Amino acid sequence: MALKRPKGPAGTLLVLEHSSKILKDNPLRDPHVRKLGVWLPPQYDEGGKRRFPVLYDLVGFTGSGLAHANWRPFGDNVPERAARLIREGKMGPAIIVLPDCFTALGGNQYVNSSAIGDYADYLTREIVPFVDREFRTLAAREHRGCFGKSSGGYGAILHGMKYARTWGAVADHSGDAYFDFVYWHDWPNTLNELAKHRLPKRKPGAYDARREAGRKGLAEGKDDGRIRRFLAHVWKKEKLAMKETLCIMNVCMAATYDPDPKAPLGFRVPFNLESGEAIEERWRNWRRHDPINLVARYRGNLKSLSGIYIDCGWRDQYHIQYGSRILSERLAAAGIRHRYEEFDDDHSDVDYRMDRSLPFLYKALKP
Repeated sequence: MALKRPKGPAGTLLVLEHSSKILKDNPLRDPHVRKLGVWLPPQYDEGGKRRFPVLYDLVGFTGSGLAHANWRPFGDNVPERAARLIREGKMGPAIIVLPDCFTALGGNQYVNSSAIGDYADYLTREIVPFVDREFRTLAAREHRGCFGKSSGGYGAILHGMKYARTWGAVADHSGDAYFDFVYWHDWPNTLNELAKHRLPKRKPGAYDARREAGRKGLAEGKDDGRIRRFLAHVWKKEKLAMKETLCIMNVCMAATYDPDPKAPLGFRVPFNLESGEAIEERWRNWRRHDPINLVARYRGNLKSLSGIYIDCGWRDQYHIQYGSRILSERLAAAGIRHRYEEFDDDHSDVDYRMDRSLPFLYKALKP
């Protein structure tokens, strides 16, 4: 714990409004007009000519960009942290962008999905050009990076793989990897939560397991109505129980990793909602999005980056440390330079690790 006594210039946080053509008419009917936070370092002078590297902050699930500008009682928010690191000489001045990519499913993984919206295109084809037009950025991928934690960390490493023409360096804090560990273990809880919205309601007594598991579409990972009813239920609430939050997270991941415009709700799930039996074809689609399985495919893009930073707590409650280790191992085997660190903590409240990643990114992206 540290006393909250910031000293020195704090920079300037601007909140702009951006109207997205890409997000307009998105499948979840989420707003296409979004707030965009842009933090300008103290060295940014409106009348000056100096240009700056840019770092994009990809927040985790259930978050939004401006949440990282909120007051924190004992720690730094992102603008305060960047200002302090600059004052301490640990990094040079950079612009930090805080985009809003929240959705009705609690967030997204910063990818394009026909079931959620094209959030990778939103970032790379709209927000990046918009920021480059409006501010004195060093408008080249060599001076532009992204960072994030959890879903944001996943987004950062995936963008480094797929969109290396946009990004020059990435930092991945506790990003989703090794889906067989990260997601699989919580699906029984997800199925239990969804079962509360099953129709007809269960009654004690004889149960025809074969008939129930064979109900239309369940063996193909389709919704029989319970997911739709679950979403209608949580969308009416202002406070979700933890089990509901974890459930909607898995629903969101299904919409991200296995969209199907012909399926109910526009996506499929990797388990039979009634029997709980895994559906191999559906899970295979999830694994195609797992970073540990993408290193070989995107080796050239990854090698072109000037910096890759990855870290994870070795007590991560979602077991992400194992995926991070496999990812680091496969990067090393492919000859891709990167820094991987572990630390004694879990998945929660680890923003202090940005004291490591932000200077790393600035060094990789500086003029």
